[in-house]
Amino acid sequence: MRIGGLQKLTLLDYPGKVACTVFLIGCNLRCPYCHNPGLVLPESMDGQEISADEILGFLEQRRGKLDGVCITGGEPTLWQELPEFISDIRSLGYAVKLDTNGTNPDMLKELLSDGLLDYVAMDIKNGPSRYAITCGGADVIDSVRESAALLLNGTAEYEFRTTVCKPLHTEKEMGEIGRMLRGAKRYFIQPFADSGDLVAGGVQAHTREELVRLRQAVLPYIPNTELRGI
Repeated sequence: MRIGGLQKLTLLDYPGKVACTVFLIGCNLRCPYCHNPGLVLPESMDGQEISADEILGFLEQRRGKLDGVCITGGEPTLWQELPEFISDIRSLGYAVKLDTNGTNPDMLKELLSDGLLDYVAMDIKNGPSRYAITCGGADVIDSVRESAALLLNGTAEYEFRTTVCKPLHTEKEMGEIGRMLRGAKRYFIQPFADSGDLVAGGVQAHTREELVRLRQAVLPYIPNTELRGI
């Protein structure tokens, strides 16, 4: 398992927790608006990686000061070592939040069944009709639907979220997302922000008024839809 970074303190990544964030390297999607190309494209990493033992050592020292650990990427569920890593983190008394794109439902099911996850944040890239183009051509919608069903029908705390940008996300696609996730506990729409270092590019941010309209397209299906980060 390759670990590309550690944010030692975050009050944002894990709702309600004082946490740290661990970044795993590698992703099976190529979303053009992604602002973590170093994690998505491992060949662009500068070689400075962190071992799992270093992470666990840090967490041992922060016991009583941190509440939780957010594991993100890249896409963490690509790594077969993930369940053991999470087990080691939980043995130190930490709650664990997983960020995932939902393309590995078998791994997600294993983690949920084994009670290893306290919170899951699943990225929904777009409505089904434009899912593949938003992911850089990957046909993953069936796997995404399966992962979403695991959360919708399970007992773990979760949220769904979509980073939106022009021209990929319109009211039509947002309505599709609403129907796919009908009745979800939490759904967040996040505006794209151009970091200047993207996987591909060719996208633009919506205006606030456009974001409001995107939210309105989802509300009939998911009343708890919120705009985040504006």
